[in-house]
Amino acid sequence: MMMTDVEEVYNIERRSHSAPWSKLTFQRELLGNHHNLCLVAQVGERIVGFICLYYVLDEAHITNIAVDLPYQNRGIATRLMLSAIEAVMQRGIRNLTLEVRKSNAKAQHLYIKFGFRMKGLRKGYYTDNYEDALIFWTGDITSDYYKKLFGEIRRDLEGRSA
Repeated sequence: MMMTDVEEVYNIERRSHSAPWSKLTFQRELLGNHHNLCLVAQVGERIVGFICLYYVLDEAHITNIAVDLPYQNRGIATRLMLSAIEAVMQRGIRNLTLEVRKSNAKAQHLYIKFGFRMKGLRKGYYTDNYEDALIFWTGDITSDYYKKLFGEIRRDLEGRSA
């Protein structure tokens, strides 16, 4: 993601989340430090999705992901997850974490597909309605299990495109 992408990303964010990040938050993610990563997905010239995360030592925290509604169910979130995971693995990351709304079964399904497992609960985490957040973690993503899992996900995506 580049600074010139913030407007489009912010518009997707507003349409996707009930408590959206501000434009300033996205700008800070890009200007912050060398431990943030934000990627976009494009169809042609149009940005249709994004993922943001930060990493410290050997852990990465996925902080935000969204795909614009007309482009959902096309494997875009899966591609974003794969790209982000590949990028952080190159930086020595071994474990991933995130929070997800307790009511967001669609997102939970995506994370479980990537080997995330629920490890805890944050009561009243979301400020818009005080909904609880489920805390998800992976195991060691450099293990043979995760390498095989990510390979299978990648092959499934390639099969979809064919």
